Amino acid sequence: MKALVSQLRPAMVSTLVFAVICCGFYPAVVTGIARTLFNEKADGSLIRDKDGIVTGSSLLVRNFSGEGYFHPRPSAVGHDAGNSGGSNLGPTSQKLADQIKERVAVYRATNGLDEKQPVPADAVTASGSGLDPHISPANAALQAGRVAKARALSPGRLKELITANTDKASFGFFGEDGVNVLKLNLALDAVKE
Repeated sequence: MKALVSQLRPAMVSTLVFAVICCGFYPAVVTGIARTLFNEKADGSLIRDKDGIVTGSSLLVRNFSGEGYFHPRPSAVGHDAGNSGGSNLGPTSQKLADQIKERVAVYRATNGLDEKQPVPADAVTASGSGLDPHISPANAALQAGRVAKARALSPGRLKELITANTDKASFGFFGEDGVNVLKLNLALDAVKE
């Protein structure tokens, strides 16, 4: 029994020390560094309105469906941040091919495009998570005419807003430029023209 107690005591002390370090000290240090160096990102890149109320996150899509808004990519999860996921339909899936064909027709009709106009892939395919907040600049450019007309905005002013809400590729070459739909639509709501 004495041998068991002599082994149990160091094990319990070690567990307690590591619990304090791993569950208390380390998270506090990492959180402190994150909030000091990356304050906006440490809290989820939250976007607040003029009254300080959280309206979303620049990392997650929010669905906008009106004529005066830029529309995000399609989503297999209905743009629901609580249910991230894809459709699991593969490139040989007839169901996926039919969905894309239908989405192309709707996109062209919604944006006043003729049937020969190419449609960007991101306009008719969902992202892997279903929550990607970005659309391609080409997608934004094709939607710009509809949005400008609905809001009676000049094309030049709308182009400025698109450019201001375009996130560049990381380090200039990782990934592609993307227009943040949430930030762009909130900027549109703030415009008085």
